[in-house]
Amino acid sequence: MVSQGSSPSLLEALSSDFLACKICLEQLRVPKTLPCLHTYCQACLAQLAEGSHLRCPECREVVPVPPGGVAAFKTNFFVNGLLDLVTARAGGDLRAGKPACALCPLMGGTSTGGPATARCLDCADDLCQACADGHRCTRQTHAHRVVDLVGYRAGWYDEEARERQAAQCPQHPGEALRFLCQPCSQLLCRECRLDPHLDHPCLPLAEAVQARRPGLEELLAGVDNNLAELEAARAVEKEMLARLREQAARVGMQVEEAAERVLRALLAQKQEVLGQLRAHVEAAEEAARGRLAELESREQVARTAATFARRVLSLGREAEILSLEGAISQRLQQLQGCPWTPGPAPCLLPQLELHPRLLDKNCHLLELSFEEQQPQKDGGKDGTGTQGDDATQGQGEDQAKTEKKGGGVQSQSEDVTKFQKEEKAQIQREDGAQTPKEDRAQIQRENVAQTPREDGEAHCQRSGRSNRRRRFKGRLKSISREPSPAPGSNLEGSGLLPKPMFSCSFPTRMPGDKWSPRITGLCPFGPQEILVADEQNKVLKRFSLNGDYKGTVPIPEGCSPCSVAALQGAVAFSAGSRLYLISPDGEVQWRRALSHSQASHAVAALPSRDRVAVSVSGFVEVYNMEGSLATRFVPGGKASRGLRALVFLATSPQGNFVGSDWQQNSLVVCDGLGQVIGEYSGPGLHGCQPGSVSVDKKGYIFLTLREINKVVVLDPKGSLLGDFLTAYHGLEKPRVTTMVDGRYLAVSLSNGTIHVFRVRSSDS
Repeated sequence: MVSQGSSPSLLEALSSDFLACKICLEQLRVPKTLPCLHTYCQACLAQLAEGSHLRCPECREVVPVPPGGVAAFKTNFFVNGLLDLVTARAGGDLRAGKPACALCPLMGGTSTGGPATARCLDCADDLCQACADGHRCTRQTHAHRVVDLVGYRAGWYDEEARERQAAQCPQHPGEALRFLCQPCSQLLCRECRLDPHLDHPCLPLAEAVQARRPGLEELLAGVDNNLAELEAARAVEKEMLARLREQAARVGMQVEEAAERVLRALLAQKQEVLGQLRAHVEAAEEAARGRLAELESREQVARTAATFARRVLSLGREAEILSLEGAISQRLQQLQGCPWTPGPAPCLLPQLELHPRLLDKNCHLLELSFEEQQPQKDGGKDGTGTQGDDATQGQGEDQAKTEKKGGGVQSQSEDVTKFQKEEKAQIQREDGAQTPKEDRAQIQRENVAQTPREDGEAHCQRSGRSNRRRRFKGRLKSISREPSPAPGSNLEGSGLLPKPMFSCSFPTRMPGDKWSPRITGLCPFGPQEILVADEQNKVLKRFSLNGDYKGTVPIPEGCSPCSVAALQGAVAFSAGSRLYLISPDGEVQWRRALSHSQASHAVAALPSRDRVAVSVSGFVEVYNMEGSLATRFVPGGKASRGLRALVFLATSPQGNFVGSDWQQNSLVVCDGLGQVIGEYSGPGLHGCQPGSVSVDKKGYIFLTLREINKVVVLDPKGSLLGDFLTAYHGLEKPRVTTMVDGRYLAVSLSNGTIHVFRVRSSDS
């Protein structure tokens, strides 16, 4: 792009695509300029015309077609002049490389003319040496500029040729345009000047340009100012977008951490309440067993006395009844006077009472707030400090802003903590006898720690969030996602999942690319560097992790690299049905033919970087540096032959192979002999086909799910742990990933952009 205030050179105009039609991609023929100042071939515009209007292919502006058709559009004499210059430079017998003299046939010489060695810039004719000498000696042409033809062809005299070049009149061939008719604003030759414009005031072209140049320069200066403002606005927009992505990644991390804290607190509260319930039931059962024993004893005594009295009354004689009547009456009266039951037993039935806000449908434990960001006018140059020290400080300031706004994750976590304290206090009031002393002391300490200031802030935050909830309710619905599966039991509530930290983002399209990049392969290439396989542009590009372009790795002509892997001093890649091994300077060391039954073949380097693995029709073939087949196996052994289709492949530092099996719709982990260590095809895939896989230095597996814009993480045995990257981290149709230095995950998107995230392990 030409900077503001500078003028493009003639060489730039001739060597660039300025003289090419953007419709047919050929050199302009009969160039016509639209009102939007875009120039195309007259024939191409005729094909685009739709009745009385047409749409510019570049700026999409609707342009009315003149009554005379597309031929009535202004002829671009500037482009015509450049085209004439290009045609003159490329004229002559190009095959023999010896253009013929243009004057020899006119003077009775050879029919084709002698070989030309010079050119007259005024006459625009190629001349032989004799004609050139005579051209300088005649009275009419002695002032003409005759130059060496070789230098002219090389472009040494382009500026002089442009100065002496005259625009030709389209109505009168051979006549140069010399005048400008002021009322008609039309360029005229001498013939045109004498015919219909004889009575019109006309100016020579030099005077007309001198008169109109200041106005055009003033308008151009105004447009330059607009361009400067647009460039500044574009830079601000990119900066704000980058800040938005960084803040979204940071808030997403805070959401994950807050959700884990809430789940851990809720699980702890669950265990505590269940423990209190068990203690209450055990104490009630112990008291009931004592009362039951006493009742059984009294029942046995009363039953024995009643049975004896009944037998005496039914079987005894008169004398026997009368003799025992006193003792029986006394015992029965004694039993009737004693209470039959020890009194009503206390029965405390447990009831579960949830906090009223938890039962409220409008209660959102996690909620977003949005504040308008202001562009940084100074570009962040003042007070930046060191990057390492300010990173933590910036994150703390962001959290403080979020808490102040009232919709942050931290405030929600405090609300949940308050709910737990209130519920503990409620349980203590209802069943104080069953609460352990240490629990009651803990509740008392937590209630003392909750100051009135915190209660006031929480109330203000909740009232502020209620208004924003109605405002952004619909917007939050549009970005909702399916709930992710719960983490594995070994990591549940422990916070041991790897976490992403956004590092940078950069495009991969370079000025020499003819098409938008389609990235089909990524691999680490040296320290802090990645190698990108651009299948659309048929090139292997090198980038640093900061997005700096490092050049390309040459590949054989006509190859479209698909998957790529870096070995010791070599690069392996698949293209079509072939596997190539090349040196960094592009020399082919060997190539192997692969099966045609698979559209693409995944390539991965083994940890030792002296062998390369490639997926071929469900098999995994391993080749050494000499191109010999070292081993070949099917994950799962012979029983799985014909049942596998590994589309993506990766290796772990432990020497295992990880592949995305599209036939079984699963992720499979196997050792070097094909023995399956683990395989996952559960609901965590959300019905999607497993995509690209990468493995970090600890063996964690990162699986891409392109359809739902996610990257999930699995343990080294293939058990799903949870989400690692989502759409909130800026993912939009991720294609392939790679792990660099065991701790940086590079993710390529469908639009050719690469996001780099640092993998933060649990012990970091």
